[in-house]
Amino acid sequence: MAQATGTATMRAMVFEQVGQPLRAVEVPIPRPAPGQLLLRVQACGVCRTDLHLLDGEVEIAAPPRILGHQIVGTVLPSGRAGGDGDSQGDRRVGVPWLGWTCGECVYCRSGRENLCPNARFTGRDLDGGMAEYAVADARYCFALPESYPSEQAAPLLCAGLIGYRALRMCGPARRLGLYGFGAAAHILAQLARWQERLVFAFTRSGDEAAQGFARELGAVWAGGSEDLPPEPLDAAIIFAPVGSLVPLALRALAPGGTVVCGGIHMSDIPSFPYSSLWEERAVRSVANLTRRDAEEMLALAPQVPVRTRVHTYALQDAGMALEDLRAGRFTGAAVIVP
Repeated sequence: MAQATGTATMRAMVFEQVGQPLRAVEVPIPRPAPGQLLLRVQACGVCRTDLHLLDGEVEIAAPPRILGHQIVGTVLPSGRAGGDGDSQGDRRVGVPWLGWTCGECVYCRSGRENLCPNARFTGRDLDGGMAEYAVADARYCFALPESYPSEQAAPLLCAGLIGYRALRMCGPARRLGLYGFGAAAHILAQLARWQERLVFAFTRSGDEAAQGFARELGAVWAGGSEDLPPEPLDAAIIFAPVGSLVPLALRALAPGGTVVCGGIHMSDIPSFPYSSLWEERAVRSVANLTRRDAEEMLALAPQVPVRTRVHTYALQDAGMALEDLRAGRFTGAAVIVP
C-alpha cells in the first residue's frame, strides 16, 4: 500500500487473497509522494473488473490492495488529512483505471499510453477508492462536470470512458448493438442516441428488467443475446465477459461491420465458421483508456446530457455491492459512498 502519514488512520475495504471477501480494516492514511494528490473520497464506482480481481481472473500481484478505480474525491490542499486542510478541499477530481504510465516507451510517445507495458492501474497495482482517502498521480486526475453529484459522476470514470473508447472504434456505425446492458451500456446508449445512432440492446435471455431499462433509454429494440436483431448491425460492443457472445455478435453484423470487446477479461471465445467473419467483418478489443478519452468524454457527458442511474452502498457494504453486481440485482451502476 501507499506510504502512510503516520498515526492517523482511515477505514478501507481491502482485498487480501482470491477466494476471500473484502475485509473492513483501519489502515494508515496514505501520504502523497511528489506528483501525487491526496483525495478525500466522495464516491467510488463498482466495476465488473473489481469482480475479476476478487475472483483472480485478473491478478493482483502484490496484495493486500484497496480496490476501486472510479474515484471521485476532493483534493486536500495541504496534502494531509485532518485539520483545516481537510475541510477546505473543494477542487473535485476523478481518478480512472489507468493510474500511471512511464511516458518514455514507444506507446506513450505515440499517443497510445493505454498500451504502456509499465502502466500501473488503480485498484490493482495502486490502492483505489474503496476507502475514506486515496492518493493518485496528478496527471491522471481529471476535472469533473460541475453539474454531476459525486455519486452520479463516478460511473463515468470507467463505464463511461471505456464505453466511449469502444464507441470510437465503431466508426460511423449507425446501427449499434450493445451486448450486456449494465453500467457501461446504459451510459453509452444515451450518447449513441444523442449522436442519432440506432441502439439495439442484448441482455441475458428473459431479463425483462434490463430490456425495459434499455428501451427507456432509447433503444429501438431489446432482446436476448442469442436473438437476431430485426436488421443487421453496423457494429456491436460486447461488455459482458462472455466469449460465446463473439460468434453471436458476428452473426448479427452486416458486411464490413465490427465487433468490439470492451472488457479486460473474457471467457474463451469458441470456434466459429469463417463465413461469420468473411465480407470484411472485424473483431477487436479495447485496452484501458487514454487521457484524451477522459477529457473528451467528460466534456461531452453534460452536453448529451448523460444521466447515470446509480445504486449507492456504504463503504462497509462494498462486498454486498460486488455480489449484487455479480447476480445482476440492479440496473445501472453501483457506487460506494464512504
